[in-house]
This record gives sequence, structure tokens and C-alpha cells, in this order.
Amino acid sequence: MSTPLDRGFFAPADWAVNGRCWMAWPAREALWGEGLEAAQDDVVELATAIAEHEPVTVIAGPENLAEASLRFGAGISCVPMALDDCWLRDAGPIFLSNGAGALAGLDGGFTGWGGRVMPHEQDSALAAAWLAEHEIERFAAGLALEGGAVCLDGEGTVLASEASLLDPKRNPEPDTQAIEQALKAALGAEKVIWLTGRLEGDPTGGRVDNLACFARPGVVLTQVTDEQDDANHPVLAENLERLRAASDAKGRQLEVVEIEQPRAQVREDGGRLALSYVSLYLAKGAVLVPSYEKVGDEKAFDIIDQAFPEHEAIQVPILGLAAQGAGIRAVTLGQPAPPEEGDD
Repeated sequence: MSTPLDRGFFAPADWAVNGRCWMAWPAREALWGEGLEAAQDDVVELATAIAEHEPVTVIAGPENLAEASLRFGAGISCVPMALDDCWLRDAGPIFLSNGAGALAGLDGGFTGWGGRVMPHEQDSALAAAWLAEHEIERFAAGLALEGGAVCLDGEGTVLASEASLLDPKRNPEPDTQAIEQALKAALGAEKVIWLTGRLEGDPTGGRVDNLACFARPGVVLTQVTDEQDDANHPVLAENLERLRAASDAKGRQLEVVEIEQPRAQVREDGGRLALSYVSLYLAKGAVLVPSYEKVGDEKAFDIIDQAFPEHEAIQVPILGLAAQGAGIRAVTLGQPAPPEEGDD
């Protein structure tokens, strides 16, 4: 069976111009509990901000479609589809392009983060169902591959999460070399830069978009902390060292931009929230930046604003979503625009 790489497809960078942003409506009370309304409010605010720059469509379970539709204004449509929750980056397809106008989708076979969230059967079927409904060619990833496990520069380089891709609950008996080759074939990539670990309190077991992201080819934003006794310090320090030593697929030494992690916050049960400033969404002409309503938000905003000079930086509060570990990138999925739209 041919792979995306064989067919000339590749996963574009997050800054590729989108024709639409897809999101999903959180409705699982068993997961969100008393925080469900706050999570829904965050989705509404985030979708509204994105809709100022590109169309937004929100997927809702058929039983929640009417409720969701009443919450959104102009520029945002709601469509019914069976799903378990709002983590569309992981459950939805990873979009692929051949650079000549053809669009395809990669089905990563969502596993509920290795069975950490149940049930997840509807989310596991979401990518295939969405691609079939929209008559877009589907590729099977050949491994458990979540969108939140990777970040790409569009020029052949992948930042990849060891905690996700080498997790035996996701990919049984994982072999780093074999997983790396499968990633390259699935994403049309040439080089993989591995990042380690996870933020404390991350319910997914680890995702790269909490740790680092590309700002443009050759430039990476990464979360750091100077607090030696912070539980996240060993992971963030190790990843900083890896990135500083890394070069990309074009042979460029990476320029690494550091962002101090958000100030620690805890849930009502005392568990720490996995907060990240580098879990971003790049809309057409805008970069959506998380706010946690604490000291540090303004400095992180300024760094991100400077890192994306061609995008208007917009800060959006997401503490409701963060209560269950969701960042902005985790709940958004940009669909690449056709070339004629992207060239406008």
C-alpha cells in the first residue's frame, strides 16, 4: 500500500493558510463535571475570535447540535457528527497536501491517548467518517498518531513527542527507528526531532504542542522554567538542550526562542493544570494565544507577537478548557485552503 510520501503528499506547517477552522463542542458531563459550561464558554470565545479571520465550523453530537448552534454567531456554522469530546486535533484527520491543490487526510487511529479516556470509540472513528463525508482521500497512518504528537515546519522537519509516539499503550512494542520511519512516510517528512516527557498534570500522557512549536522554518518556540524545584523543570530543560543542539531537514541550526511557562495553577482536587503558552492556533492573519489570567500572560504574548510578525496576536482565556488539559491547538484543526484561496 502506498504512503503519503510515496504519493508526494506532506503535512503543511501550522501557518499554511486555512480555508476553514474545525472545532468540536464539549458535552461529556462525566469528563467535565461542573466545569462543562466554562469549557463551552471558552470554545465559543475562541471560535468567535478565529471567525474574525477565517470560517469556523463546529462539530457537535446530533443530540447537542441545537444547544451548540444557539451559542454561535455569524461566520460559525455547526454540523452534526458522532463524537465523544472536543479534542479535534487528536481525533480528527491530519491534513495533507501535494503542493498542487490536492488535499488528503491522515487517519491516526485515535486510541483515547492509549486508553486514558473512555469511551473513545466515536472519536476513534471520527477521522475516517469526516474524510468519507467530504470525499477526501484517506491514508491510514500505520501507527497511532495524534495531531498533538507532532508539529511540522512544512519543509520536511517534524517535532515529535516521545511520550506519545513511543508509548506502548498507543504503539505496542515501540521501536524508535521504526516509528521514525513510519512518521516520515505518513507525514511526507525528512527529519524527526524528538522531544521528551510531558507537563505535570497532562491527562493525555504527553503531547508535543504543550512543549514547543515552530514559529517559521528554522525557528522554534519552547516552554522553559528557571525554577529548579518545579516538577516540569527536568523535562523542559532536557528539551531546551535537545532543540539547541538540533538542525532541521535543510541543515539549519535551530533558533530557539524561550517562553517562561505559565504560573502553576491547580484544580479543585489539588492536581496541577498542564498549562502551555506554545499551544497556539494560526488563523489566516492571526495567531491565537492562550491566557491563564495570571502574571506571565503579557510577557508570553509579547514574545509570541514578535515571533509571528505577519500575524495579529490575539489572547484568549482558556482556563475552562485547561481544567481538563486542553490547550488552544488541541481543540482546533485548520483545513488548508486551495492554492487560489491561499494566494489571496
